[in-house]
Amino acid sequence: MDKIMECVPNFSEGRDKEKIERIVDCFRNVEGVKLLDYSSDEDHNRSVVTVIGEPEPLGQAMVAAIGKAVELIDMTKHQGQHPRMGCVDVVPFIPIRNTTVEEADALAKRVAREASEKFGQPFFLYEKSATAPHRENLAKVRQGQFEGMAEKMKDPMWKPDFGPDTIHPTGGVTAIGARMPLIAYNINLDTSNLEIAKKIADKIRYIKGGFRYCKAMGVILEDRNIAQVSMNLTDYTKTSVYTVFETVRMEARRYGVNVLGSEVVGLIPLQALVDCAEYYLGLEGFESKQVLETRL
Repeated sequence: MDKIMECVPNFSEGRDKEKIERIVDCFRNVEGVKLLDYSSDEDHNRSVVTVIGEPEPLGQAMVAAIGKAVELIDMTKHQGQHPRMGCVDVVPFIPIRNTTVEEADALAKRVAREASEKFGQPFFLYEKSATAPHRENLAKVRQGQFEGMAEKMKDPMWKPDFGPDTIHPTGGVTAIGARMPLIAYNINLDTSNLEIAKKIADKIRYIKGGFRYCKAMGVILEDRNIAQVSMNLTDYTKTSVYTVFETVRMEARRYGVNVLGSEVVGLIPLQALVDCAEYYLGLEGFESKQVLETRL
């Protein structure tokens, strides 16, 4: 591939494996497209797919996946810990090699236009593709979630950029746009007290005065009966993984709580892990090119 774009769509289904596989099939065996990873979370009831490809075939595969999600996922029956407003909740396009944010923006708009015409799914443009400042932040776009979105969209400020003026009756509405690489990162606590996780999340999330490139919330993992601080780091070069980890650990001590562990959802840039190694090992003058595998 000469030009590589990445797409990390989030689908509002994390429990029905057959439905998940049928959606993911849209990215398999497609010329010019490579499925890198996909993972599902039953508590969040959400699946995250990571796929790369040349812009044109990647866009067509994404349109097909949107259609399959609209067919299979009924948001009127959806329940989960993660905020959501649509069967395909968010579709970010990220420039990786020989591509630009502007090309990612153009691809997002093409996909939204075609999918809205084919399937009747409305789309909001967000992040770098947003048509107004109040639409940039995904949390603000998604506020109200599926249950409140039809009423929200009656306000001219929340008229969708593509598709019908109200939600799809079972598919809801989708956010789509261009953005820089994002790390989905979760920290698990040795408590089942959701309020503690929420208070810690409020300390680190940007809209509450925390780190500029951190979005966070507290959730309960019912299968393990523990609380979790669930995060999106939208620019790891400015808000690092080790920074939020240490801050969460410090804040947890205020409540007599320990960190059990953490997890990355989907893929993570190598440099983000190198930054953690530098911090915890006190490495001096270390560069990612010193990692053996990067020189192979």
